[in-house]
Amino acid sequence: MADGTVHEVLRSDMLGWVVFGLFIISIVLIKSVTSLIKSLARERTRREIAAYIAEGTMTPEQGERMMTVGRKDD
Repeated sequence: MADGTVHEVLRSDMLGWVVFGLFIISIVLIKSVTSLIKSLARERTRREIAAYIAEGTMTPEQGERMMTVGRKDD
C-alpha cells in the first residue's frame, strides 16, 4: 500500500513540493541543533569560569571579562 503511494508521488507534480518541504524541514532541524549546541557550550563555559572564580585561580573581574568576550552587543 505505501509502495503504491510512493510511486504516485514520484510520478506526480507533487515531487517538487515534497523535496522543497523536506529541504525546509532539514534546514530548520539543522539550525535548531546548532542553536542547542551553542547554548550548551556557553553554559558549560560559564560554569567553568564560575568554578575557577570559586577556587580562587581567577578574580571575578577576569571572569566577567572572559564571559563578555565574543558577545554580540545589540
